[in-house]
Amino acid sequence: MAQCLRPEQFAQARARTVSICAGLSAEDCALQSMADASPLKWHLAHTTWFWETFVLEPHQAGYMPRDRVHRYLYNSYYNGVGPQFPRPQRGLLSRPSLDDVRAYRAHVDDAMARLLEEAGSDASLTDRLGSLVALGTQHEEQHQELMLTDFKHLLGCNPLAPVYRAVAGGDTRYLPGARPARGDTQAWTGFDAGVFATGHQGAGFCFDNETPRHRVFLAPFELAERPVSNGDFLRFIAAGGYTDPSLWLSEGFDWARENAIDAPLYWRRLDGDWRVFTLHGEQAIDPGAPVCHVSYYEADAYARFAGARLPTEHEWEHAASRAPVVGQFADHGCLQPVAPGGDGLRGLFGGVWEWTSSSYSPYPGFAARSDAIGEYNGKFMVNQYVLRGGSCATPPGHVRATYRNFFPAATRWQFAGIRLARSV
Repeated sequence: MAQCLRPEQFAQARARTVSICAGLSAEDCALQSMADASPLKWHLAHTTWFWETFVLEPHQAGYMPRDRVHRYLYNSYYNGVGPQFPRPQRGLLSRPSLDDVRAYRAHVDDAMARLLEEAGSDASLTDRLGSLVALGTQHEEQHQELMLTDFKHLLGCNPLAPVYRAVAGGDTRYLPGARPARGDTQAWTGFDAGVFATGHQGAGFCFDNETPRHRVFLAPFELAERPVSNGDFLRFIAAGGYTDPSLWLSEGFDWARENAIDAPLYWRRLDGDWRVFTLHGEQAIDPGAPVCHVSYYEADAYARFAGARLPTEHEWEHAASRAPVVGQFADHGCLQPVAPGGDGLRGLFGGVWEWTSSSYSPYPGFAARSDAIGEYNGKFMVNQYVLRGGSCATPPGHVRATYRNFFPAATRWQFAGIRLARSV
């Protein structure tokens, strides 16, 4: 779908990526804590590689890459572009230095500024660039979230529990519980059976995996008013939830035992009390805040413990587009906000990603592009589950009801939580 060319969004996205690294050392930006995470320095370079590879080289006459080795070092998974440096070894790249990567960003930003200025007076170039620049901006925003989750995992491995951003003036932007759940009692919102349309519609941006729009049948169901809270999950732990095989998928129970999992990621007991590591440092657990950093296995086990289940992604999307939404990002897109404290679904956007029971698979009629950009989403449609809603680490303009995030069942370093559903 054609997109308007918006140079200001490009500039804003590029600036925000750099701001995430503000005040951090070269060591902070170079280290890699696990194979699933990447160093901040690599994210800074890869997002630059994306603009160079897919926008500048095909569309700016005479463009010269700053260093052709970047095509290999910073290619993530695009086989159509060429070979890639092994992902688990990105933390070994002490060279190029952080200063070199910053110079690479400046080189590409200058070239992009010239290309966007040229496009302003060339209608055919504007048409060709609109969708590419929109995709590149959304790609950069995806990496902004990954930078925060990856860096949190790195800091979480440090026994000093370092603070990424101090809580000053009430700034708790990286806490999923900025709007605590209301009360201990879980309320429910009901939805009737019917055939409903799902998937992206309209002129706004979407990724290809959100299309094509199609119809699904939904049986009657109820969706929990709020995400599962830390207090809810503490009761699961106290009841022996992690050691009761009747609550778990077999694969999940084996995973929990083999990895000695007995609480969400970043939780630890200190003198009998639970504490949690956050990007603002280690804190006492807020019982009313949404539980965060749980795997699909843990989410599914908790749902069974609570006498409920996880929603399908189509139930989640239908509820998000039909019911009043309360709280952060309630006014995003076509959603209608209601006054905080009113009845409605709370914390759907901007708190925690919410696991669904839906495997990540193509919508009926989906077809990936045949070029390298077609590798963006389609080839990952296996052995993963869909999450919906966005988290406190997601850029605010990046969320929408149709957005399909996806991760393997054991993933915990993302800001992932739980919302329950029940069949009627």
